[in-house]
Amino acid sequence: MPPDHQPSHSHDHSHDHGHDHSHSTFPSSVQGTRPLRIGIGGPVGSGKTALTAALCRLLANELSMVVVTNDIFTTEDAEALRRMAVLPDDRIVPVETGACPHTAIRDDISANLDAVERLEALHTPVDLTLIESGGDNLTAIFSRALVDRQIFVIDVAGGDKVPRKGGPGVTTADLLVINKTDLAPLVNADLSVMDRDAKIRRGDLPICFTSLVQPNGASAVAEWVRAQIAAWTS
Repeated sequence: MPPDHQPSHSHDHSHDHGHDHSHSTFPSSVQGTRPLRIGIGGPVGSGKTALTAALCRLLANELSMVVVTNDIFTTEDAEALRRMAVLPDDRIVPVETGACPHTAIRDDISANLDAVERLEALHTPVDLTLIESGGDNLTAIFSRALVDRQIFVIDVAGGDKVPRKGGPGVTTADLLVINKTDLAPLVNADLSVMDRDAKIRRGDLPICFTSLVQPNGASAVAEWVRAQIAAWTS
């Protein structure tokens, strides 16, 4: 088993992918001028909606929150969050992308940005906006024009090789969440291997192992979010 990971804020760590991925500070032109926007991305079935729900449950009593979900042809994730009653229905808005999920979070963010801005205006003041991507592959990352921080969720069911495969989602997200640790014995996934390979790929960027079926399974992620809020408003 890997050691417990309490995500910590890293400083000026970049990766050789032809992009600037500094994670230490927010742009001064926007910091604190609007709600903090955090994107949650990752492959289909990795636990993005479960993490979104868990964060709402843990944080909604202390923060004013809204959520935008993305699906290609349905509003399924938004409907799931509404059924779970993690926020009032009017604080959860779906976006039907009609195309590959990464298109709507990276290449043409207009639909998401419109939904975000309308929600934030409707419920002002808002402290935190979560934007959940539709399920995509290891290359799917959010445009920094859409989010201020991004979480990438993978799970052990795909095998312990996933962090080693890398991809911008694994290597550059502000927080990597490795979910469904409870399934590791069932799929012969070695969490220590995932821990080692993720650290090699990510350097000082934080990693969090979670089992979202457990009570308070997202507590470490929630602490990381609180730290981002504190930095955003400082």
